[in-house]
Amino acid sequence: MKRFLAFVKKEFFHILRDRRTLLILFGLPFVQVLLFGFALSNEIKNANIAILDNDKSLHTQQITARLLSSGYFQVYQNLSSYKEIDQTFRKGVIKMVVVFPAQFSYDYEHGRTAQIQIIADASEQNTAISLTSYASAIIQSYTTSVAGPIAPMYLDVYTRMVFNPELKGAFVFVPGVMTLVLLLVSAMMTSVTIAREKEMGTMEVLFVSPLSQWQIILGKVIPYLALSFVNGCVILILGVFLLGLPMNGNLLLLLLETLLFIFLALSIGVFISSLTDSQLVAMFASMVIMLLPTIFLSGFIFPIESMPKGLQVISNIIPAKYFIRIVKNIMIKGIGMKAVALDTLVLAAMALFFIGLSIRNLKTHLA
Repeated sequence: MKRFLAFVKKEFFHILRDRRTLLILFGLPFVQVLLFGFALSNEIKNANIAILDNDKSLHTQQITARLLSSGYFQVYQNLSSYKEIDQTFRKGVIKMVVVFPAQFSYDYEHGRTAQIQIIADASEQNTAISLTSYASAIIQSYTTSVAGPIAPMYLDVYTRMVFNPELKGAFVFVPGVMTLVLLLVSAMMTSVTIAREKEMGTMEVLFVSPLSQWQIILGKVIPYLALSFVNGCVILILGVFLLGLPMNGNLLLLLLETLLFIFLALSIGVFISSLTDSQLVAMFASMVIMLLPTIFLSGFIFPIESMPKGLQVISNIIPAKYFIRIVKNIMIKGIGMKAVALDTLVLAAMALFFIGLSIRNLKTHLA
């Protein structure tokens, strides 16, 4: 164990002496936090919505049919009471709830102001704005199509945003940037440092040392685990205190989930390095394998629901998808361990898979 601790200490000193490594570790997060927070636009189709129809009349059925025929919405669940709205939102499946009051048809047919309420999940504020705008326009067009273009408008649509009533952009880009930074930095730095050992011919020396192979792998991983965790904490502090992101859930749970995701990212980096013999190839592979899928298939910028079915299936193997969902559920929605347990198990299984595969590949490479 003393030899192992000395090896870890050596790795820390090596990282701290390398200015390029420190620049990537601590400079990249600040740049990405500033750049990725602007000009993000989302277009979504086939969004899951819930309907609470307390009137159950021909008018409400026709309006619901109009919403579904637009291509923007699909009914995921029909609710029976207001109490179910909050519970349904916390499951993280639906994006919007349309509420028809009990007297809707009577008010509409007797010249009174008929009201419809739209409640949207604003943890993704661009998506919420788009969906409420689409729904409001479709609902308002119903009056014109039924009563004629010169008929008085007696239909009012009220919208309410949950989880992010002020529609702050930080609620979207902070979890995404945190995921992107931790994944790229952790995977890239780990893959490069091991590839450097192999390129210089010192990896074989390490494997014939008194340390076991798993100790060497963990010795390479632990310094980056600690430094990446500091990165994650810095992003959280910036998001909460500078950008106003809430911390509605358990902070300790969020930190533990962050550690798990960092370990997964590091295990992916080790796996990439086990397949390459060059620092340049390792860095390029890390950028291509991690960057593009994280941006396009994790739900960070583009809604997964609007993607083709094939890409939606592929998104299930993207680690960033699960971590972004965990961060939003804990920080914004205040959900506990029970609700994020499945995502946590997926990340843990991926980490064990990649670290095990990496050790096997390194053994084969050196055999």
